[in-house]
Amino acid sequence: MPTIVLLILSNCFMTTAWYWHLKGGMAKPLPLVILISWGIALAEYCLAVPANRIGYAHGWSGGQLKVAQEVITLLVFGIFAVAVLGEQLSWRHAGAFACLIGAALFMFAGRP
Repeated sequence: MPTIVLLILSNCFMTTAWYWHLKGGMAKPLPLVILISWGIALAEYCLAVPANRIGYAHGWSGGQLKVAQEVITLLVFGIFAVAVLGEQLSWRHAGAFACLIGAALFMFAGRP
């Protein structure tokens, strides 16, 4: 459970680092946006690295960690896209999410 919580938190920071400037920050100079994003991404790394170490220590494979992270990323981005960017989700988002859920099921199948 700590792995999932840390991955969710890290993805919140990374999504913000990558996309915050699209809404209201487009006038800022790109080098400044990059520096701000790096600062935000530092918090992501401080959460993602321990999440992966904890998960791996508890028997998750690298593939399982990556697929779980991708599922979480899509969920977090979907919420961010709607709440911050004002975008609407469509059937394509649902299809992509279903495919990632399928990938997660394959990666975790047979895991004790």
